[in-house]
Amino acid sequence: MTGALPPGTQLGETELAAQFQVSRGPLREAMQRLVSEGLLRSERHRGLFVIDLEPEDVYDIYSARAAIERAAVFRVLHGDVATAADQLDEAVAAMAEAAKQDDPNALSDADLHFHETLVAASGSKRLVRMARTLLIETRMCLSLLEHTYREVDERVTEHNRIIQALRDGDRDRALELLDAHMEDAVARLAPGTSLFDAPPARSDT
Repeated sequence: MTGALPPGTQLGETELAAQFQVSRGPLREAMQRLVSEGLLRSERHRGLFVIDLEPEDVYDIYSARAAIERAAVFRVLHGDVATAADQLDEAVAAMAEAAKQDDPNALSDADLHFHETLVAASGSKRLVRMARTLLIETRMCLSLLEHTYREVDERVTEHNRIIQALRDGDRDRALELLDAHMEDAVARLAPGTSLFDAPPARSDT
């Protein structure tokens, strides 16, 4: 699952089995695993749906990501910063090209790849593993987020600033920019919500 399906999308076994050319048995197992990971929800007599993202979900996703990616920044700055920065440059170049081609899906994929690359550059298998599900959920956020930018270049600039802080070896600046990047996404996706405040109350309470 890449997160490309919009929140609330109903999933049909027949269509998915045909699309991925797999039998229903393995597909059903995979879908149940996604339910257990919180990426799908099951409704009795209705089937499976991509989860809807409420403000508390957005807060939870980005606060968890911030913790993981802050830890990654610490480790990157104690490793081969130049190589990591070069790899991140490639992701930003892909973002810029997608923006030039007016391809929002490619832009979101490149955006996600930047953050995957940052975590991978930490060299921590556990950080990578924890980030994997969160980044899939983030892909669903990005499909909603892309319409909130007046200028796509804003996204490219935000990522370039993080890279420059890493190249400069400026940990505080890199963390400040990363926090601001996460906070900006939360503010766009869930207006009135901030990572620096208490989590929003759940809608079912």
